[in-house]
Amino acid sequence: MSNNVLHVENITMQFGGVVAVNNLSLDIPEGKIVALIGPNGAGKTTAFNCITGVYEPTNGLVEFMDKPIVRNHPSGKMKKIYKGENADKYLGDVVAMTPDKITSLGISRTFQNIRLWNSMTVFENVLIAKHMRANQNVFSATFRGNAKEEKRMREETMALLVEQGLDKYKDEIATSLPYGLQRRLEIARALACDPKLLLLDEPAAGMNPQETEELAAFIKEIRDKYNLTIFLIEHHMNLVMDISDHIYVIDFGKMIADGTPSEVQNNPVVIDAYLGVTE
Repeated sequence: MSNNVLHVENITMQFGGVVAVNNLSLDIPEGKIVALIGPNGAGKTTAFNCITGVYEPTNGLVEFMDKPIVRNHPSGKMKKIYKGENADKYLGDVVAMTPDKITSLGISRTFQNIRLWNSMTVFENVLIAKHMRANQNVFSATFRGNAKEEKRMREETMALLVEQGLDKYKDEIATSLPYGLQRRLEIARALACDPKLLLLDEPAAGMNPQETEELAAFIKEIRDKYNLTIFLIEHHMNLVMDISDHIYVIDFGKMIADGTPSEVQNNPVVIDAYLGVTE
């Protein structure tokens, strides 16, 4: 078994004549914080959507904990990629797990645009995620007699809110919170699914410099506290350079560079494509 929590190989996502992700390969080692950066429209969120089952890629493979969760090889294309004694592992039927199944395996994510359940309280937003992780409908758990399990999930929900400093807002409607707290709540909701891998899509979007600095500390804190591996998309370069162990850079859906923060920061190809643009 490798030490990579996530392995992405030759993923391509095509929409008609537009290739949004082009033959993308990357690895996310266990316990690390890895960033995916690139200009707007580079294909970053599309790549996340392929990994989490929102999109079925045109071609490629995604493995989580060494097991395929997404695989496609139309017209035998993958046969050219996989050779040798392990080739048969990749040449079976197309695998396209649904997002809920992928979540149940241990991958959680947040979104670029906050997607809280806006008619529910802070507590209810996290509790629903607990039920989803348990593969159990909230109404069946409440009204069909599994009181012990319901009590446990409510206690765990409250404990998570306390840990994240959100307990005093538990009865407030989620979307009434200040923007920074809504971001924190969305991450808390993702943590309620007990992930091994947490995908964060632009978690600092809309935050001021102080909030961004606090978020950087928060991401490192939850990585250590919950024994997480974190894969994030982010445009705030100070945050990316501060917290990332490794950075991948894509442009027009293709990988153009990867390396440590210092290597990426000084890569002339990256500077031309992205980092050279002054904010």
